[in-house]
Amino acid sequence: MRFDEWEPIYESILRDFGYPRAGDERARDAMAAYATPFDLDRLDCDGESVAVVGAAPGLEATADRVADADRVFAASTAADVVRAAGHDVDLLVTDLDKNPETARALTREDTPVAAHAHGDNVPLIEEWMPRFERDHVLATTQAAPVDSVYNFGGFTDGDRAAFLADALGAAELRFVGWDFDDPDVSAAKARKLRWAERLLHLLERLRGERFDVLEGRRDAIDPIPMP
Repeated sequence: MRFDEWEPIYESILRDFGYPRAGDERARDAMAAYATPFDLDRLDCDGESVAVVGAAPGLEATADRVADADRVFAASTAADVVRAAGHDVDLLVTDLDKNPETARALTREDTPVAAHAHGDNVPLIEEWMPRFERDHVLATTQAAPVDSVYNFGGFTDGDRAAFLADALGAAELRFVGWDFDDPDVSAAKARKLRWAERLLHLLERLRGERFDVLEGRRDAIDPIPMP
């Protein structure tokens, strides 16, 4: 998704949560100080199936569903669960707030990490980015992209993973470990999950598909207008 298509959605998210755009831009610029150009061909998904793995509480019981996907894009702590189940992760998508140690280890194993900058994680960027192997970091932002900091669309780690897979040419997206109705999350996280749901609903329409993770939910989704 081009930034001019993403920007109206982004502005709606900022309004809904009361986030200042300047905070995201400050975090993006902090990330840019560490970011280097990333060779996207390393993650070329043309014609491939991508398991987009969320960090829902029930993931451990379903992690083996990633086995027959061509690639695995895991959000945050989902990477730890998938690896513990004996499967490789091709990309970790994270805003550094849960398992930065895993991100560090993956970059040292030459596995790409999509590290995200947003308004309140500048201290994490400054703490962890110097510890990563920079050649294996794909730096991202939800604000306007600059230099080596990219924006493919998406808001939470999970739906950003889906937008990334789409941008990289995935022929099929398979969703593992998702729970939009997790009763144990905070009210703020529940609102973020509503946005993740809306964004996946938009993505499936853009792709002309129907994601199984949205079955039985579409009628209750407030649709985002097509760009």
